[in-house]
Amino acid sequence: MESKQKSAFNAQRFLDSTGINRKIVEYRGGEVIFTQGDPCESVLYIQQGGVKLSVLSETGKEAVVAMLGPADFFGEGCLAGQPVRMGSATTITGSTILHVDKDQMVRLLHKQHALSDRFIAHMLARNIRIEADLIDQMLNPSEKRLARTLVLLSRSGKHDEPVRDIPPVSQKTLAEMIGTTRSRVNFFMKKFQRLGFIDYTDGLKVNNSLLTVVLHN
Repeated sequence: MESKQKSAFNAQRFLDSTGINRKIVEYRGGEVIFTQGDPCESVLYIQQGGVKLSVLSETGKEAVVAMLGPADFFGEGCLAGQPVRMGSATTITGSTILHVDKDQMVRLLHKQHALSDRFIAHMLARNIRIEADLIDQMLNPSEKRLARTLVLLSRSGKHDEPVRDIPPVSQKTLAEMIGTTRSRVNFFMKKFQRLGFIDYTDGLKVNNSLLTVVLHN
């Protein structure tokens, strides 16, 4: 019975509850939430929309680290003692973001075991994703990396939803995410469209059939 209660824990409802030192901010698409080097003072939670996490090198080259969606936490480095943001966060569409003060978040994680479980699960999933991304970059060709990225963005692994929308993302950003050029991304996107893996009729939609490219050896 206890496990069922934990699995049913609603992080959104809990973070919305009274008595928690937090603020809710509405952002337009393409708006900066925080910039690399900013003070690291809060944990953030995506209520609606999507966020791009990126890092800028000393030479000015940007690397996209992750694309996040609703129910994802980010900015959690402050809990590990990071004084400043190690990267930047930018919305990829209109978004509603909950900001929770880091000291408040620490107290919540200590007091609310259900929230702790949800947060730990998030962190473990993020680490697994980062490891998979690294292997993907090292071993797979750019076409397969692009297909995997589109599938992850669409969350299209659900069997009951064979076709899913993905948040607005430019081919330039996709190129940065998979470590190739925009022209190569454009070439593969046209190929995927021709094969029926993606559709541009009403926004960008990804069909689960694109998984065949990801799983192909």
